[in-house]
This record gives sequence, structure tokens and C-alpha cells, in this order.
Amino acid sequence: MSASTDQLARRIEELLDARAPTSSICPSDAARAVDPDGWRELMDDARAAAGELAAQGRVQVTQRGEVVDVATARGPVRIRRPR
Repeated sequence: MSASTDQLARRIEELLDARAPTSSICPSDAARAVDPDGWRELMDDARAAAGELAAQGRVQVTQRGEVVDVATARGPVRIRRPR
């Protein structure tokens, strides 16, 4: 992982830890937490970080409630703890 992807992965886990186990976050939540002004530029890295965490079994990436591969998902996704 790149430095920004690693930082985003840590932030994703921190945000999920701060929420109820059934809650989810948007990749933009992590990007905004890392860089409130330049978060849009971090969106690809945020999705990549979610993909890395999903590959490790630490999170699930969902779209319309279904688990998806973030690398091939088009449009908005959510990140949650595995269920």
C-alpha cells in the first residue's frame, strides 16, 4: 500500500471502530478525515484502501446492501465490518 492508502486504511478502521458494529461508512468519510479540503483527490486511494482491507477479511465493501468487489464496482459503495 502507498503511504496515503495505508493512512486511509487506518482511518477506515478507526471510523468503523467508533460506530455500531452494524454501521457502515462511505470511502469519502475516510478521505475527509485525512484531508478535509482535498478529500476528492483521495477517493481512488480510499477505495483502494477499502479493497485491501476487504482482501484481508477485515471489512466488506457493499453496494445496495450486497457485498461487491470494490475494484469492479461502479458508483457509490459502503464499507462495513464483516457479518
